[in-house]
Amino acid sequence: MFVMSRSLYIFSGFLVLLVVVGVYLIRDHQQALSEPLVVYTEIVQGYDSEPLLPLPAAEALDKDKVELGQRLFHDPQLSRDNTVSCASCHNLKAGGDDDKPISTGIGGAMDTLNAPTVFNSSFNIAQFWDGRAASLEEQAAGPVHNPIEMGSNWDEVLAKLVADHQYPEIFDISYPDGITADNIVDAIVTFERSLVTPDGRFDRYLRGDTTALNSDEIEGYRRFKQYGCVSCHQGIGIGGNMYQRFGVVKGYFDNRPLSKEDLGRFNVTGQEQDRHVFKVPSLRNITLTAPYLHDGSAQSLEEVVQIMGQYQLGNELSDQDVDLIVAFLGTLTGRWNGEDLQ
Repeated sequence: MFVMSRSLYIFSGFLVLLVVVGVYLIRDHQQALSEPLVVYTEIVQGYDSEPLLPLPAAEALDKDKVELGQRLFHDPQLSRDNTVSCASCHNLKAGGDDDKPISTGIGGAMDTLNAPTVFNSSFNIAQFWDGRAASLEEQAAGPVHNPIEMGSNWDEVLAKLVADHQYPEIFDISYPDGITADNIVDAIVTFERSLVTPDGRFDRYLRGDTTALNSDEIEGYRRFKQYGCVSCHQGIGIGGNMYQRFGVVKGYFDNRPLSKEDLGRFNVTGQEQDRHVFKVPSLRNITLTAPYLHDGSAQSLEEVVQIMGQYQLGNELSDQDVDLIVAFLGTLTGRWNGEDLQ
C-alpha cells in the first residue's frame, strides 16, 4: 500500500461528501470537513460509487513507542490517587469505551459526557464530542489535568514515573531526553494510532466478498443509504469526519431540561450557529459501545436509530427499517491484533 498525498485525500473526501449530499438532500448546515491524515490508495480506487469506504490497516509505527504507550495507557499512576488510567474509560476489551452512560473519575467523581471509543480515533476530525481538541496530542493531556477524571498534573506524573524503577530505562530506548510530558503524550498517541480495527465483515463486502453479508444486512445497508444516514456517517470512519446539529429537522432539545453539555460546540466557539452541534460519532464497532449519544441516554441501537430517523432525517422508521439497519450496523465490527472485537 502507498500513502497518498494529503491534498488528494482531502479532495477525495470532499468529492464523496458532495455526492452524498446531492443524492440524499439532507438539509441544515454542515461545517467544514477535515479528513484524517493517513489513508491508502487502495481505499480510493474502486469504491467511487460508495459513500462508505473500507478501513485501512494501521500505519507503520515505532514498535517500542507503541509498547511504551500501551503501558502508559493502562497505568493509573497518571491519576492523582493512582486509581484511574486511560483504560478505565477506554477499555480495549469492551469496544474501547467503558459501557457506562457517564464515566467515573478519581474519588468516584462523575464525568459529564459519555466516553467515546478510542478505537479508530486517529481518523476523527477532532477529539471529544465538541471537538475542543484538534488532535490526539491535544486530547491526551486533557484527562490528566481534568479534576473529575484524573485530577493530576505533569509535575506529579513525572515524579512518579521517574521514581519507578522501570520507566527511565524504557523511555531511554525511544526518547534521548528521557521522561518528559511531551514524550508521555507522544508515546500514548503513538499507541492510540495503532488502535485501528480493519477487516470487519462490511469492509470485506466493500472489497468484493459478496458472501460477507447476508440478505438482511445488505438490505439494511441499502436503507441506511436510502434514508440518508450516510449524509453524516460516511467515509472510512463511517462518521467522525464532520460536525452536525443534533436535531436537524426537529428540535431534539426543545422539550427537555438543558445542560451545558447539550450545547455542544457552542461551548468551544461561542457562536450561535454551533448550539447543539456535535462531532458526528463513528459507527465502527457501534454494537460494542452502548449506551449511545453524548449523554449516554440511549440504551440500545434500536432506540438510537429511531431517534436519528425522527430528529435528523424527519422519518418515523418502521420496526422493519430499524431491524434491518441495526443488522447492517452489526457488520461494522472490526478486528484488532488479528482477533474480532467482542
